Amino acid sequence: MVLSVNCHSLLYAQPSKLYQYEPSVKHPYGVVNPKAPEQIRDFAALVGNSQCQSTARNPDGTWQQPEAILWRYKYIMNGLAIQDETLKPDGSHSGSIRQYLPDEKKWFVHYYSSSSPTTALPAWSGNKTKDGNIILYREQKAPNGMEGFYRITFFDISDAKFEWKGEWVDKEEKIVYPTWKISCKKKV
Repeated sequence: MVLSVNCHSLLYAQPSKLYQYEPSVKHPYGVVNPKAPEQIRDFAALVGNSQCQSTARNPDGTWQQPEAILWRYKYIMNGLAIQDETLKPDGSHSGSIRQYLPDEKKWFVHYYSSSSPTTALPAWSGNKTKDGNIILYREQKAPNGMEGFYRITFFDISDAKFEWKGEWVDKEEKIVYPTWKISCKKKV
């Protein structure tokens, strides 16, 4: 006799006290674990499904036509971290695992993509600012070799929408070159 069980069914069948903060029928995006750092709530307004328009820059500096994507955020690791994933019209996917490390006092975000698999995930780090934006950095050289960062900013965040932009910046953040922008509205 062969027993076949998918992971989704197995997760929902687990004892409720052991995994009570995981996604479930009642809470499809999971819930915050009370033992999580308070910063886990930085991304609370993004949790759920959002319809987004994603626009990237072409190598010649012009902007591509926007593409519609679904961007989903949920609590994982029993409510101690956040995962996001994008579902794109071309069938490709990408996402991130977000963990706040209290000892470091910042977020660490590890990115993955079906169109560019890798043995080592790139990571950004940063924090929520006083004005409510979330800013993350990763060291990255410009095409001309200049030292700098790829800076990701979540801004204009509310329960109904949020904006995202990716930019290359020099070390002093005086030179800013936008390369990607995403505008999202929460699905109800």
